Amino acid sequence: MANSPYTCLWFSSQAEEAAKFYCSVFQDSKLISSNPMLSRFELRGSQYMALNGAEDKPFNESFSIVVECDTQEEIDHYWEAFSNQGTPLMCGWIRDKYGVCWQIVPSRLAEWMSEPEKGKRVIEAFLKMTKFIIADLENA
Repeated sequence: MANSPYTCLWFSSQAEEAAKFYCSVFQDSKLISSNPMLSRFELRGSQYMALNGAEDKPFNESFSIVVECDTQEEIDHYWEAFSNQGTPLMCGWIRDKYGVCWQIVPSRLAEWMSEPEKGKRVIEAFLKMTKFIIADLENA
C-alpha cells in the first residue's frame, strides 16, 4: 500500500545479505526487491528496507524488533536463528549477527503482566531468563 510507514535498517555493507537472511528465518516473508545497495522485504506482513550506509552508525538497544510467539517452539526457532553468530542478551532480547536487536517474547506476555499479582511474579521470573521459557512464565 502506498504511503504506508515501514522500517529502514541501515547497515554498513550487508543490507542485501541481511534481508535474505531475515526472509529465510520468517515464514510468510518475501524479498520484494534486492540489489547490493538497497533491499525491500516483508516479514509476517510488516515491510522493511535494508540500506547500506556509513559504517559509523551501529545498531543499539534503543531500537529493537519485537516478535510475539504463541509457542515455545516458535521462541526456540527464532532464538536459534538469531543466536547463530549473534549475542543473547537478557529478558528475551538477542542481538543478531548484523547487530539488530530482537525481542523474542510470548504473545501472552502483556496479558500476564496486566494482572497485578501475576505480573509481579512474571517479571521476577523473566528477569532471571535469557531466552523466555513459556511454561516457567505461565507457572509464575
